[in-house]
Amino acid sequence: MPVSSIRGKSLKAVAYDIADGYVTVNPLFLKPLDADSLTGLYHEIMQVQIAIRGEKVVLSDQPSLRTRNVRLQRLYSSLMIIKNFARERRIVMV
Repeated sequence: MPVSSIRGKSLKAVAYDIADGYVTVNPLFLKPLDADSLTGLYHEIMQVQIAIRGEKVVLSDQPSLRTRNVRLQRLYSSLMIIKNFARERRIVMV
């Protein structure tokens, strides 16, 4: 199965770029994607979210804790945007 890409980057790289704030997910960003790429991006974002949650963070280190939470928030909001976009386009997210 070939690896899907968005703008020349793998879906995993795009998911990490979303977490780091380099890419903003909005309907204009999602419009050129087909159903397979959209589903693939959704699953990669979920995998990155799991990986970030699994990282060890010292609770007394406030800056790193905040950075982690901001990354998780960006991923979660992008998942919601993708879900709503897919629902409007009648694309089933499995």
